[in-house]
Amino acid sequence: MHKDNGKLDRREFLKQSALTAVAFGAGLNATRVYASTKRRLSAGAANKVIVIGIDGMDPGLSERMMGQGLLPNFNRLRQAGGYTKLGTSIPPQSPVAWSNFINGAGPGTHGIFDFIHRDPQKQCAPFFSIAETVPGQGYWEMGDHKIQLDFWPFGHKLPQTLLRRQGTPFWDYLDQAGIWSHFYDLPADYPPSASKYGHHRCLSGLGTPDMLGGYGTYQHFAEDGPIRTRDEGGGRRSVIFFENHTSKPPLKLIGPTNNFLIRPEPTTIEFLVHRDLQARSAVIEIQGQKILLRQGQWSRWIKLDFDLSKPALDKHVSGICRFYLQEVAPNFRLYVSPINTDPSNPATKITEPPTFIKDISKELGLFYTTGFQEDHKALSNKVFSDAEYAAQAGMVLQERLNLLQYAMKHYDDGLLFFYFSSTDLQAHMFWWDSNEKHPTRSAAQAKHYFNHIKKLYQKLDAVVGDILNRYGDKATVFVMSDHGFANFKRQFNLNTWLRQNGYIQPAQATSVLADVDWSRTRAYGLGINGLYLNLKGRERDGIVAPGSQREELLQTLVSQLEAVRDTNGQRVIRKVHRADKVYSGQATALAPDLIVGYCRGYRASWDTCLGGMTDEILLDNDSAWSADHCADVSEVPGVLFSNKPIAARAPALVDMAPSILTEFGLNIPDSMVGKSVFKT
Repeated sequence: MHKDNGKLDRREFLKQSALTAVAFGAGLNATRVYASTKRRLSAGAANKVIVIGIDGMDPGLSERMMGQGLLPNFNRLRQAGGYTKLGTSIPPQSPVAWSNFINGAGPGTHGIFDFIHRDPQKQCAPFFSIAETVPGQGYWEMGDHKIQLDFWPFGHKLPQTLLRRQGTPFWDYLDQAGIWSHFYDLPADYPPSASKYGHHRCLSGLGTPDMLGGYGTYQHFAEDGPIRTRDEGGGRRSVIFFENHTSKPPLKLIGPTNNFLIRPEPTTIEFLVHRDLQARSAVIEIQGQKILLRQGQWSRWIKLDFDLSKPALDKHVSGICRFYLQEVAPNFRLYVSPINTDPSNPATKITEPPTFIKDISKELGLFYTTGFQEDHKALSNKVFSDAEYAAQAGMVLQERLNLLQYAMKHYDDGLLFFYFSSTDLQAHMFWWDSNEKHPTRSAAQAKHYFNHIKKLYQKLDAVVGDILNRYGDKATVFVMSDHGFANFKRQFNLNTWLRQNGYIQPAQATSVLADVDWSRTRAYGLGINGLYLNLKGRERDGIVAPGSQREELLQTLVSQLEAVRDTNGQRVIRKVHRADKVYSGQATALAPDLIVGYCRGYRASWDTCLGGMTDEILLDNDSAWSADHCADVSEVPGVLFSNKPIAARAPALVDMAPSILTEFGLNIPDSMVGKSVFKT
């Protein structure tokens, strides 16, 4: 077990509350009540289960590499009967898939259907599905500041960030039974759910924001940058001017928003850059720190202090970043990583208990804490080259390996879950397993970087080998992925198709968020795989009547979409799933009506995701993001390896939680639909 008391003192609580990100964990609400007291493991039950989550690990590539002798440790498990494909979620998006793993049941129980949901009361206003920040209510005005007091007699409500995943996570049953669980970089659990009995430790992963509130906001300064700071998807760009080789005026690093102001505005830190053209180097001066970098060099993690002071309260929060000096001349370019939460002094709750991350940082120092750590947006926006992105992602992997060593050192018994993102976020950018023309690279470059993905698989094979050598005869070991991968060559604009087929009006509409006539629009697309009817009584401006009109429209849409063909006659959509047929449970209020499952090589267009429309229905993908998994559930299964023979014929993600519980001798709760993979 982990040897901290998990308690949060009042001072720490007030600090986190003031920064608006304290999560409220859901209590146990399963239909079957577990043991009311801590229980001993039943006879023959395991006391150690290790789960290694390798995001996006693909069965096709894994099988080819095992056959070539390139993955000896995975192949050892396969030969012993411990390998199978693992069914993914509908749709195969990471927050949906990992929530299936967490609940042991589908989206109907956890309420996560896409990265992007919409608010039907605001017609189709999009929001991030995993977590939501709820604004506070009430405050005292003091000059330009607001003072919120959440205790009697004031009763102000502080802003807070809430986890929107519903249902009971399987570790609650372990917690209640007195069985320890440790999770490292767990996706779809930010803010981390609370531990009622104190036997659960978790570091949040996918869904954890940076300190600007985004999911990876780099800042870039260059001589050819925009004069006014320009926001772009995933980052901000600014121009840098030099006078006698010192930046003039000083540069500004944008920090977290100061919500203590009546009119909130971002904090900023001024810094200077002194360049040496002859030495191809620069010195960065920021908050009393001097950082010397050569061209092409990364800094260590740098601590930053952001001033949120208000009347009668000296308030500061700590963040961390890394500087990367890309070029000194002829065009000076400086990249600054997203501002991460400081693990040694966190401003928000990103672990359960809050002290857990401080324990980690005491041994490991500073490290990435955002959910998206590989800066794929910097590559997509051409801030990074392919080689620079590979190097930055390599640093992320090394930090993750350091964290794994920490996890293993502090693991005695119970459940250990550890997550690797490299095989997903690097595959999105570097995967290309065909001889077809790549969207952005030559054939030689495409082959080179696909080989890079293969090397990642080999690195993780060695990691698994080490775990098996240490725990293979002492623990049940699972290695799993949430989905596989496929090339992403062609984009399908769902809203353009709906417009051209008369479901969206007027014919000149450009976005469902801007200029749609809802009095004549019957259906629209939002998110990566979702299609929604403009349903009367649900959408604010709904016109489609429930009952026979709804049913007829659904049947027509399914039939027409599954008949769509590309210009070469190739099928675009493998299957359109009806939510009322594939989802069951009490958490379906935000579900789309239809889930569009694409064939390999196809995906929703970039514009579709936020309701936009292009001139053409089908168009080439021209992004560095050249591979994906948001296809049909049948196209991109994941993998499951174990050091015990797998008996289930077609296991899926929903079977993992039941498998873990039964390994500890616990019953499978009624809320779960899966079963142990070790049983037929």
